[in-house]
Amino acid sequence: MSSPTPTLPPQPDSAPFLTVRTAIILLMAAFIGLIVGGLTFLSGGPAAGAVLAGLTGAGASVLGLQKLVG
Repeated sequence: MSSPTPTLPPQPDSAPFLTVRTAIILLMAAFIGLIVGGLTFLSGGPAAGAVLAGLTGAGASVLGLQKLVG
């Protein structure tokens, strides 16, 4: 005689936290921000200025990437 297999309660359909499109846009924006910040630092700017330039570049690129990534 075999024991009955336990059944799990039904799980509600949950949407993903981020869609693939959103994840791609944020990753591309982070990459652009790193490039902008790195180039700013390598051009002789202070580290704080490079961080601000990178954050600004990442934030501004999100708007453009949202239109470009279909």
